[in-house]
Amino acid sequence: IKVGKRPRGVAISTDGRRVYIANGNSDTVSVIDAATGEVLSTWAAGVDPEGVAVSPDGARLYAVNEKGGTVTAIDTGSGATVATVEVQTEPEWVAISPDGRIAYVSNETSSTISVIDTATLKVMAAIPVPKNPRGVALSPDGKYAYVASEQTQPGMLSVIDTARREVIKSIPVGERPVGVVVTRDGSRVYVAHGASNAVYVIDAHAMVVSGKIPVGQRAWYLSFTPDDSRLYVACGRSNSVFVVDVAAAKVIATVPVGGLPYAVAIPK
Repeated sequence: IKVGKRPRGVAISTDGRRVYIANGNSDTVSVIDAATGEVLSTWAAGVDPEGVAVSPDGARLYAVNEKGGTVTAIDTGSGATVATVEVQTEPEWVAISPDGRIAYVSNETSSTISVIDTATLKVMAAIPVPKNPRGVALSPDGKYAYVASEQTQPGMLSVIDTARREVIKSIPVGERPVGVVVTRDGSRVYVAHGASNAVYVIDAHAMVVSGKIPVGQRAWYLSFTPDDSRLYVACGRSNSVFVVDVAAAKVIATVPVGGLPYAVAIPK
């Protein structure tokens, strides 16, 4: 499927019918029909869109603008930009709270998480985290945000109390952690590592590393199947997506894709 230049983040509409691709060097988002693979539309998405996320009601798409230092909020019905929200330096990823009220944005160079009120589209706070935060994921109840900081030694997973808006635990992990996902029951957190070439498993209750699953080279972002039985990991330097059997904690398939896969999304 031909999209724009330097495709990065990917998100899927709440009804599973549309796929949104952030095209970093085209400053656009491609809208794809999930059934046919046809590009239906191309929307302006601010300067250098990277991470993208859909609101729980499906009405908005949020695109993080890495070089622009902003987040672009887009109406998914019309493709029009609703607002451009200034955050901090080199934003990378965005995660939306389960109730849709808050967007959490990682700012790599600023080493902060911007907290955006999605009703007013204003930044309410900036939470300091360890150096170079990338992936962000929320617990199912929205009480915790998990943030992977790539350039600490070792890498660090921060646990943020979203009510207090502060880090309550820093969990040492592997080298260059990037993508983060949480199981449906909130009991485990999975973190992809770009240098360790592995996915670390975190016990969310004890807040400790409980396992390590070797995958391909330069593991970036990852996604669960709806039942959490499989975990798909985009491994950039392997030019493949690695499929993990979650119960067995091992790779069961490797799917060759295009060059340098960055992210993967699965309909929920």
